[in-house]
Amino acid sequence: MTNVRADLAPTGVLRAAVNLGNPVLAHGTPAAPGGVTVDIARELGRRLGVPVELVCFDAARKSFDAIVTGAADLCFLAIDPARADQVAFTEPYVVIEGVYVVPAESVLTTVADVDAPGVRIGVKAGSAYDLHLSRTVQHATVVRGEEGVDVFRAEGLEVGAGIREPVTEFVAAQPGFRLIEEPFMEIRQAVGTPQNRQPETIAFLRATVAELVESGFVSRSLEG
Repeated sequence: MTNVRADLAPTGVLRAAVNLGNPVLAHGTPAAPGGVTVDIARELGRRLGVPVELVCFDAARKSFDAIVTGAADLCFLAIDPARADQVAFTEPYVVIEGVYVVPAESVLTTVADVDAPGVRIGVKAGSAYDLHLSRTVQHATVVRGEEGVDVFRAEGLEVGAGIREPVTEFVAAQPGFRLIEEPFMEIRQAVGTPQNRQPETIAFLRATVAELVESGFVSRSLEG
């Protein structure tokens, strides 16, 4: 464990990048964050016997940058091939869905309808669904902004993309919009660390996260 501790937390503190821009996984403020990612980070620190520093960001791309630049030791990101060269991921601890929102009068009713010439999809720049849609859409255009729903509304786009829970809340609060209920992707959220960590360190991280899932730790945190 000593070698793993020194490798995973080389400064003596486990620095965990927390994305407060994903309300399913984190909430609160940089001064007082909460959520399942915070709980996992603290549990990993407890098992390693090191203090935890929660480095908070408002977007996944910033958490990714913190890992790449060495400003963080852990991140909580969606598994994606575009990130896998630089981040070693555990298996997912939770799977969430990406969905589309459209104006209520839109003729678009299915995921397949969206990928058509002239359709513009608003996404949060650098998010898992930005990476996914940038690879997979063949005819539609991806438009990036600070939030998918915000750029969708501000620029009068045909479609907005986002995580099911906050997009559903948006539709409930804003008349004139509706969901396309079918998800366009499953977002497999995992714990990550730099690829240059030792194999035993990555194995420890993967085994611990698997145990936290199997024991009910993660589900209890999500419910709480």
